[in-house]
Amino acid sequence: MMTSFALLCLSIAIIESLAGILGNGIILVASSLSCIGSKTWPPYDMIVISLSSSRFIVQSWNTLNFLMTIFYKPFIYTENVYIASQTIFTFLNYSSLWFGAWLSVFYCIKVASFTQSFFIWLKLRIARLVPWMLLTSWLCSFTAAIPFTWDDHSVHENITAPSSMTNSSARRTTKNDRLTLLIYLWNASTPLPLILSVVSSVLLIRSLWIHTRRMQNNASGFRDPSLEAHMKAIKSVCSFLVLYITYFICLLLLYSRVFSLLSDEECMCIVILAACPTGHTLVLIWSNPKFQQLPPKIWDHINCPVRSISI
Repeated sequence: MMTSFALLCLSIAIIESLAGILGNGIILVASSLSCIGSKTWPPYDMIVISLSSSRFIVQSWNTLNFLMTIFYKPFIYTENVYIASQTIFTFLNYSSLWFGAWLSVFYCIKVASFTQSFFIWLKLRIARLVPWMLLTSWLCSFTAAIPFTWDDHSVHENITAPSSMTNSSARRTTKNDRLTLLIYLWNASTPLPLILSVVSSVLLIRSLWIHTRRMQNNASGFRDPSLEAHMKAIKSVCSFLVLYITYFICLLLLYSRVFSLLSDEECMCIVILAACPTGHTLVLIWSNPKFQQLPPKIWDHINCPVRSISI
């Protein structure tokens, strides 16, 4: 039976996921309208649309999964449903990790001011590389999700059950080996987007910090909008990095099965796992005026017919 703490955590995770769905919907609509209006697909918008759409789907899936866990737990943990849920969750989550990493890489290449020949080469060709980067992300995500089509739910049951409840020691050993291989395959591939995100974010923060220090030394004492913009960018990149690393750690803990099913520790990981993408989305909206302008426009558009009717 589900504990009250688990119920509370799942309820919080549902609220966080719904907030993330709303935020990613705003980013997706704003970026799509920008592409339609300009009749072009800028590389930044391509990455942001891919990131927001994948997060919109995964957070919608998570909301449905949390609701099913609360109200119809026996169904969600049946073998076939559980395997399908894990496979889809892995594919969507890994896609989000890759797209978030490419966004950090894109920021670093476009904003940071390094003079190395390879960096200049990337800066000149990043627009042509983005479609291939996104395609590679989908292929890597699909490859990472394949091992989870195995019967890993029964593996979990056999590992957590007492030996008297298993059919034989040979079967238990086989399933333990399968789970170990699955974890090794997934863990071997997941650090790649993390490494990309951390390296690009650190390089960008270093470049912005050096440039900010120079601007502070040359400041005349008046309020400098460029200096404030640089400080805002540093805060945004630091927030991205912290949220990305936190999300990755919680995801790794859940897949490594170090906690029992719906234990207090696993429920706390679920809450953090739902909060990080939403927090990243909110920071993305806060740091981009294009995303900030959409909600007031929608609100004004909704209120205009109401005013005309009342008049």
